[in-house]
Amino acid sequence: MLTFNDLIRDCLAGVREIMPWDLAARMAGNSDLLVVDVREPYEFDAMHIRGSLGVPRGIIESACEWDYDETVPELAASREREIVVVCRSGRRSVMAAAVMQLLGYQNVVSLSTGLRGWNDYEEPLVDREGRVVDEEVADDFFTSKLRPDQRRPQVGIQ
Repeated sequence: MLTFNDLIRDCLAGVREIMPWDLAARMAGNSDLLVVDVREPYEFDAMHIRGSLGVPRGIIESACEWDYDETVPELAASREREIVVVCRSGRRSVMAAAVMQLLGYQNVVSLSTGLRGWNDYEEPLVDREGRVVDEEVADDFFTSKLRPDQRRPQVGIQ
């Protein structure tokens, strides 16, 4: 049986990653760069990279193709374009980038460390209205908040 981390490792075999400073440089040097944020809509609305396109991981396959209710025209027309896929930590983005490569996207990479790393690198994030999000607010938003029932059971520990 594979774990989530096993899936990520397998996808990483064929997906290139870049670091936040690489993305900042690419954004400055390529006005046609497309940043695709695959987090859930509530996450995207709370904070995202200005100009990025919000396409949840759960619909990425149909969003990339024409003739579906979920089709995102800008994405479907971008198979030749330079694309950087982002998420919170860099895991969902690796899986999405792998799928996009299977669908014929030729120049797609994943942002290693995700938006947490982007924020740590002190690059700006904006909310749904385009207001810059305070770095400390983003730090809190990106901090894991696992409930006790979400943690792996400790077998044999009393």
